[in-house]
Amino acid sequence: MKKMRAPGGIVGFVVMFASVVGTALPSTAAALGGSEPLPPDQPSASANGLSEGVITAAEDWTEFRGPTGQGHSGTQKLPIAWSVTNNVIWRKAIPGLGWSSPVVARGRIYLTTGIISSNKGPSLCALALETATGRMLWQSEVFRPTETESEPLNSKNSHASPTPVVAGDRLYVHFGHNGTACLDLTGKILWRNNTLRYKPFHGSGGSPILVEGKLVYSADGTSDPFVVALDAKTGQAVWKKTRATQAKNKFSFSTPLLITVNGRREIISAGSGVVSALDPKDGREIWRVRYGEGYSVVPRPVYGQGLLFLTTGYDRAEILAIRPDGEGDVTDTHVAWRRTKGAPYTPSLLVVNTEVYAVDDKGLASCLDAKTGMVHWQQRVQGNYSASPVYADGRIYLQNEEGTGIVLKPGRAFTAVATNKVHERCLASCAVAEGAVFLRTAGALYRIGEESP
Repeated sequence: MKKMRAPGGIVGFVVMFASVVGTALPSTAAALGGSEPLPPDQPSASANGLSEGVITAAEDWTEFRGPTGQGHSGTQKLPIAWSVTNNVIWRKAIPGLGWSSPVVARGRIYLTTGIISSNKGPSLCALALETATGRMLWQSEVFRPTETESEPLNSKNSHASPTPVVAGDRLYVHFGHNGTACLDLTGKILWRNNTLRYKPFHGSGGSPILVEGKLVYSADGTSDPFVVALDAKTGQAVWKKTRATQAKNKFSFSTPLLITVNGRREIISAGSGVVSALDPKDGREIWRVRYGEGYSVVPRPVYGQGLLFLTTGYDRAEILAIRPDGEGDVTDTHVAWRRTKGAPYTPSLLVVNTEVYAVDDKGLASCLDAKTGMVHWQQRVQGNYSASPVYADGRIYLQNEEGTGIVLKPGRAFTAVATNKVHERCLASCAVAEGAVFLRTAGALYRIGEESP
C-alpha cells in the first residue's frame, strides 16, 4: 500500500498518566453510578455502568465515545468558551472527507478519511497527527480506489464514518463493507480484511470494539445482517452470527458496547428491530429485546444505574431502559421504561450520576431520571444534532451540525453555561484528552483548549 509521510518523520514521545481524578471533580466511575473500578485485561462497563479501565486526569480517548465507550472522560481544565479566534490552539486541514471521530493516545491523534479523485471508489486512508501542534506525522492508504466501492451516500454520511480503535501499539481502522485493517503506530499496515462484503444502505457508520483479543463490529446492510468478530492479531474471522430480525428494513449503523453483568460479559449489539446481548467468546445470543420495525439505528447503547439505555431508530424513536440480566427473549419482562418525546435518531445517550441526558436530532435536550424515565427538564438548544454528547470536567458538551458547541451544567434543572461557534459543518463526535477538545469539521481538525497567558 502507498504510504505518505510528512516532512520531518515521526516525533518520539513519552506520556506519563496523571493520578486518578480527585474529589473536587466527580469521577467517570462515580458519574456512571458506581465506585472506582480496577483495570482488567479488556475495558468494559460493569454492572453499575462504569468502565473497568483506570480513569485518569490525562487519560486517552481510544475509541468511539472514549475510554468507557459512553462519552465520559476524566480530563480536567477543559475550556468553557471558544470561538474561531479564542482558545483555538491549532486548526489543521484534513484531506478528503470523513465523519469518523478522532481517537487520541500518547500524544497522537488518529483519523480516517476517504479521498475521491476519480470515478472509481474512494482512497481510504488512516492519518496520524501530533496533539501538541497538529503536525501531520503520516498518512497511509489502507484500501486503494480499485479495491473499494463508491456507493450512494446519505448527505450526513461519508466513506470514512466508523471511528478507529487504538490499543497498545496497534491502530484498528474500519470502513464498513469496504474492509477493516490493523496498522502499527508508524502507519505500517499489518493486516487487512476486505472479504466480508455486504450491501450497505447509504454507506456505513458503526464502529468496531476490541473485546478479549477480538475486533467486533456490526454489518447491518440491506439484507442478511450479521455481527462478526475478527482475530485482532490476524484479521481472520473468529465467529460470525446472523442478526435474526423481523424488521422490514434491515440496515442500521450502531456500535456495540461491552458490559459486565453479575460477572457475565455481554456484547450489546443494537440493530433493526432488535437489541441482543452476545457472548464475546462465540457470539452466542444471551438475551434479546424486540422493538418492532425500528430501523436505521445509529446511537451506541449506554449503561448505568444497572440499566441499559438505547434508542430504537426510525420511524418513531423510543428510548428504552432494559435490565440486562435475563436470558432468551425478555421483551415482555425486562424493559423497565420507555420514553418517546426527545428520543434521538442519531446522537447517543449520556448517563451522568442518576440521570440520562439526550439531545435529539432537531435540538431538543432532555434530562430523565435513570430509574424511572421521569422527565426532569426538556429544553430546545440551538441547531440540529448528529454528534453524541460528552461528559468531562463536571460539564456536558454538545456539538451541533452547524459548528456550535453548547456547554451545560448537569443537574435536574436546565443550566446553559456557554455557546461557542466555529462556523463549520460538524457531524463527528468530539474527542476529549490532554485538557482539550478535539473537534472534527468537514475540512479540518481543531484542538480547543485554554490558551496560555
